[in-house]
Amino acid sequence: MSDALERLRALQAQDLPVLGGRTLAYVYDSGRADVDSIGREAVAAYAGSNGLDPTAFPSLLQMENELVGFALDLLDAPATAVGTVTSGGTESVLLAVQAARDARPEVTAPRMVLPATAHAAFHKAAHYFGVEAVLVPVGSDCAADVAATEAAVDEAPERTVLVVASAPSYAHGVVDPVTELAALAAARGIRCHVDACIGGWVLPYAARLGRDVPPWTFAVEGVTSVSVDLHKYAYAPKGTSLLLHRTPALRRPQLFASAAWPGYTMLNSTMQSTKSGGPLAGAWAVVESVGDPGYELLSREVFAAVDAIVAGVTDIDALELLVRPQSTLLALVTDDSCDAFTVCDEMAARGWYVQPQMSYGEVPPTVHLSVSAATGEHVTEFLAALAESVRAAQASGPVAVDPEVVAFIEALDPAALSDDDFDGLLAASGLVGAGEGGLELPERMAEVNALLDVAAPAMREALLVAFLDRLSRPVRRG
Repeated sequence: MSDALERLRALQAQDLPVLGGRTLAYVYDSGRADVDSIGREAVAAYAGSNGLDPTAFPSLLQMENELVGFALDLLDAPATAVGTVTSGGTESVLLAVQAARDARPEVTAPRMVLPATAHAAFHKAAHYFGVEAVLVPVGSDCAADVAATEAAVDEAPERTVLVVASAPSYAHGVVDPVTELAALAAARGIRCHVDACIGGWVLPYAARLGRDVPPWTFAVEGVTSVSVDLHKYAYAPKGTSLLLHRTPALRRPQLFASAAWPGYTMLNSTMQSTKSGGPLAGAWAVVESVGDPGYELLSREVFAAVDAIVAGVTDIDALELLVRPQSTLLALVTDDSCDAFTVCDEMAARGWYVQPQMSYGEVPPTVHLSVSAATGEHVTEFLAALAESVRAAQASGPVAVDPEVVAFIEALDPAALSDDDFDGLLAASGLVGAGEGGLELPERMAEVNALLDVAAPAMREALLVAFLDRLSRPVRRG
């Protein structure tokens, strides 16, 4: 047993750090050791519990209802509102789309209208549930275009089952004009979902602290559902999210039951049946421990860090904000003297993980930051590393993709990408095979990201699916 734990620790040493405030993507760190400890202990205590049957594990139902109640108070929900704990933001989004579709069984070709900046989870929902995703371009401020959204809805209002808004959008940190979007949806009897997975637990406190936050909660008439993640800025262990509905009737299509077999009657509130009670217990323990005053303090700290980074970026040549952030997410662009992908590599070399984002439409590649409270005490160090990284990226110059490789990519059909095509791109990108069918990731990813960036979105998807397929191969012990 001790050998397995030792190997586990050795494997984990290869991962990004989840604590310490130096990983500005994927993880959300409060910087409080006691919060982390309480969450982990609760997860361990409930790791064997099963949320499939609330009558068998009533403590899980009690914790879920209390978490939902806390969130509904935070988000200005009416007394009629209800909610469900899910495994994460993607499941919350999937269920919001599924419920909107199933609430309109008479619609044979359902569609939803969403800004181009909406999270990719909506595209996953469209793929899974046969709901057409109608994308609307955003304005120069990266916020949803209300007039364009209205026009898109009115192309087929009888088939439109959902209008989507973000609070904020992940890529750019911008809150959509929810008041206007919800109003146009309500006027046509269409649901409006606000994806607040990343902002839902900090924006209410931002408003309380006097920051300028556009209205987006259930206080906005026409908002029918909201998703908010607990494992983001509620600083709970992975993975818990909430899907909240204004009324039980709006949630009802989300619930599933089946007695069409000889076993127990299946009854589920989420996509999962069996589900560990650990994440739910961890989230409950953290929220109970931190409480409303604690979250206000953590929000004050994270926004102080955001403001300091925003101010510091203005002093770094060749780097600027794409748009002024309205929450805890920042997108940075470079000038022609360097590129975002190399800046990300240079930051990694200095012990900081920041996320590269590919170009999309007219928006160039960006350096994406998800700021946590734990980053606050390291802002000076972070800005120094960022300035050094930009200078190093300038010294090496923008990464370029061989024109022949660009031509090769442009000639490929993403719907018919063969193993030979993929092998050729692996060789061109430096992802050298490590054994039969294997891959070897380079230490620096700028050239790989630049190669992906020149590919059209459909080809980018095909390449990454092929890449994931190659990565996910069994390790045999026979």
